[in-house]
Amino acid sequence: MSEMEGAARRARVERKTGETQIQLVLDIDGDGHHSIATGIGFLDHMLVLLARHALWNLEIHAEGDLHVDDHHTTEDVGIALGQALREALGSKAGISRYGHCTLPMDETLVTAAVDLSGRAAVVYQAPIASPKIGSFDSELVEHFWTSFAHQTACNLHVLLHHGSNSHHIAEAVFKGLARALRMACQIDPRQSGIPSSKGRLVD
Repeated sequence: MSEMEGAARRARVERKTGETQIQLVLDIDGDGHHSIATGIGFLDHMLVLLARHALWNLEIHAEGDLHVDDHHTTEDVGIALGQALREALGSKAGISRYGHCTLPMDETLVTAAVDLSGRAAVVYQAPIASPKIGSFDSELVEHFWTSFAHQTACNLHVLLHHGSNSHHIAEAVFKGLARALRMACQIDPRQSGIPSSKGRLVD
């Protein structure tokens, strides 16, 4: 039995800056329960999808300088979530480590892959042609995941095979990465100890 089996994999993060105040609670081994309020409707929608498809219980309350724009709040939520996941995973003993998903969303197809390696690397190739999704800056989808990956210390790859609808592309990215993270975080009953020949998964 892995040392992680039966252990609570939860974390609470509070992040306060001159731009944002964030309280976040993450339970990796949840059922998708969520309570999310960032003040940014589209980001809330994406985070609900993340919780539901990763099967994480996720609580996020964020207050930010939305009178400026959505950038700081989106970035800092990504940072806080990455910190929470890293803390909740602990030593990473027994985890599958790798996860991937090729996800269709109507006319859109996205492949997402992650390695919870302890090393941050991002290759993001899912351009969104329109600058806005509603009132949300499209470029913030990539920025959220880059911020998350740097704090989680994981490899994160996203590839858009095809797609034209901006909302569908963003949704496919969040759902695909949710499924990939769900796979990578799950406990493998055959995995004894740390899933690395080095004997450790740290940055």
